[in-house]
Amino acid sequence: MAPGAPALLVLLLLLLLLPPRTAGCPAACRCYSATVECGALRLRVVPLGIPPGTQTLFLQDNNIARLEPGALAPLAALRRLYLHNNSLRALEAGAFRAQPRLLELALTSNRLRALRSGAFAGLAQLRVLYLAGNQLARLLDFTFLHLPRLQELHLQENSIELLEDQALAGLSSLALLDLSRNQLGTISREALQPLASLQVLRLTENPWRCDCALHWLGAWIKEGGQRLLTSRDRKIMCAEPPRLALQSLLDVSHSSLICIPPSVHVQPLELTANLGEDLRVACQASGYPQPLVTWRKVPQPREGRPQAQAQLEGGAPGLGGHSASDTGSGMLFLSNITLAHAGKYECEASNAGGAARVPFRLLVNASRQQPQQPAQPPPPAARPAGREPRPEAGSMAFRALGLATQTAIAAAIALLALTALLLVAMICRRRRRRKKARGPPGEGALFVNDYSDGPCTFAQLEELRDERGHEMFVINRSKPLFAEGPAEAPADCGPAEGAGPGLRVPPPVAYEIHC
Repeated sequence: MAPGAPALLVLLLLLLLLPPRTAGCPAACRCYSATVECGALRLRVVPLGIPPGTQTLFLQDNNIARLEPGALAPLAALRRLYLHNNSLRALEAGAFRAQPRLLELALTSNRLRALRSGAFAGLAQLRVLYLAGNQLARLLDFTFLHLPRLQELHLQENSIELLEDQALAGLSSLALLDLSRNQLGTISREALQPLASLQVLRLTENPWRCDCALHWLGAWIKEGGQRLLTSRDRKIMCAEPPRLALQSLLDVSHSSLICIPPSVHVQPLELTANLGEDLRVACQASGYPQPLVTWRKVPQPREGRPQAQAQLEGGAPGLGGHSASDTGSGMLFLSNITLAHAGKYECEASNAGGAARVPFRLLVNASRQQPQQPAQPPPPAARPAGREPRPEAGSMAFRALGLATQTAIAAAIALLALTALLLVAMICRRRRRRKKARGPPGEGALFVNDYSDGPCTFAQLEELRDERGHEMFVINRSKPLFAEGPAEAPADCGPAEGAGPGLRVPPPVAYEIHC
């Protein structure tokens, strides 16, 4: 045997024994047996070149935002697909239709906001579905209809606030349902009725609204449903109403789980609109829990009449007899009104306590209103020849002046009035001083002032003194003591000096002191 032949034989044997992974494995992925690992590679799409016979595919911890059409089509033998911790925002209808043998699908911790109808079509053999940690807010009717053999459904840690009555329809084989850590306020008995094989139910850590709609849940758990709940899962805590907050549903009596039937108000109840206009009609509803408001058009008895389009503000459409809904207050929005919009509408509000309806009638004016032309001013009347035009009455009125001019005039008037008052005060003060300087007719004469409110005390008399220190007594006007005689006329500012001879002044009068 030639030298080196044994080494060559060993190399050939190793090449024959190696699995054929290098020829059909995507770059940077690891392929062995029927498994392909492409995790944590910062992938944005499903890589090409995955062997068709792959049964387990790991694509976790990447940046895949969308499953391109046909990306998984060659993988008909796939049994397990792991897409958790990616950036998936939506699943197209029939995205997994080419994987009829798939048993386990992991979509945990993506950015899914909604599940479209038919997203899981073709997965008749699926056993386990992980949807935890997404951003799901509503589960609509028949979302999981194509999963008849599903046994585990993990929906925890989403934002689910509405579970429609037929959302879980078709899951007759489901054994485990995890709805914990969501935003559920209530759940209906009809929603869980399709789950004939249910063995584990998790409903904890939701903001449950403990009202009459949860009567059945408390009774169901006490009667036999507790076999589906662990001791921890039985702690279904109330978040509303405030009087029941932080209490366990199982500890609340049925008489405390109450509802207030809705009441509806629409104003006005009848309205006339013109062709081509837009119309909004508000429907206010109150009750507990907050009612669901629905607008619909009542079908007309005549055949062949076109249906009007009604739309709630916010985008929920309704065609003819179809309805659109909103929570709390619904706004009916009709755009570009035609004759087909005329007719009777109905606003309905419903909650667990009942339902209430209010009719609304819309009349449509068949003739389009033309925009009114502004009235032309009448031509000015001809004036007689040779006569000058007279100015309009009040053309120089104060209100015709500008705001700044009005303010300036008012300020000037106020300043003049203030100056006049100051002058009067100075004149009066100067006259008082001259009168005091002359002195009284007789030194030491008693000054008697006319305070007629008496009687008073001596302490008060002591306080009533004039500027020269003479006491000013309270007197009794009804008993004069001195005869009348000529004297100066008392006045506020004193008598004017050098009064004219024809000016008569009242004589001074003295009265008996009252106290």
